Amino acid sequence: MSTLCDLLGVSTSGFYAWRVRPISQRRQYDIQLMKLIRELHQGHRRAYGAARMHWELRNRGYGCSRRRINRLMRELGIKASTTGLYAWRPGQHEFYSSTGNQLKELQEPGKVGEQWVSDFTYIRTRNGWIYHAVVLDLFSRKVVGWSFSKKRNTELTKSALRMALVRSKPDTDCIFHSDQGIEYAAHEFRDMVLGAGFVRSMSRKGNPLDNATMESYFHTMKAELVHQKMFENEIEAVAHIVEYIEFYNRERLHSSLGYQSPDMYEKLLA
Repeated sequence: MSTLCDLLGVSTSGFYAWRVRPISQRRQYDIQLMKLIRELHQGHRRAYGAARMHWELRNRGYGCSRRRINRLMRELGIKASTTGLYAWRPGQHEFYSSTGNQLKELQEPGKVGEQWVSDFTYIRTRNGWIYHAVVLDLFSRKVVGWSFSKKRNTELTKSALRMALVRSKPDTDCIFHSDQGIEYAAHEFRDMVLGAGFVRSMSRKGNPLDNATMESYFHTMKAELVHQKMFENEIEAVAHIVEYIEFYNRERLHSSLGYQSPDMYEKLLA
């Protein structure tokens, strides 16, 4: 032991004193926080990085800094499931936003049901692809309607809107924004939107970032769920995605909402 202490440049007495020294209060608190971080990380689908983990712990009454949470998560080898999936390209957002976004011409919604956005995406399974359409409320970022189909057609988008109308009570002059795809531009879908009393809005052709909030939701959902698992079939994919939607609406903290979930944000500002 004396030889090892000499090699490491510490005294033998200091080494033995360190072995019997009690754990400091700060380290005891670190251990308590690490246990909670591990539990929360699992409970929130490994989606939370240091920022959301910090807010979640503070909401539960645990005083700590974000820097401390960063350090403890590194010590545990824990990181958000989105880390490393997408490259950060400085200036790219400013470049695209400079081309203009029709939604930015409108004032930010002041309550639920003023502005809805919609789009659909592709979900891969071992048995083939399925399509998934979503309607999002821009005020709370809440998913208010969704649908699934093996076919890319107007019924896919109509079903998502139909669910949203049943589950929510939007304003009669609610803005409904989508892209220019035939699934949204078709006469029967347009009639459904106008029949609900909505004001139609569509992205410019070839500008998906005109519907940036919807794109952001799909990015998050795929990074935290779809890219983490290969679904065996349509049934399994639908079950997991619907479960994720419930988690997203009720529990997932949203940075643009002041680290509140969509449901929490709506109740807070009701």
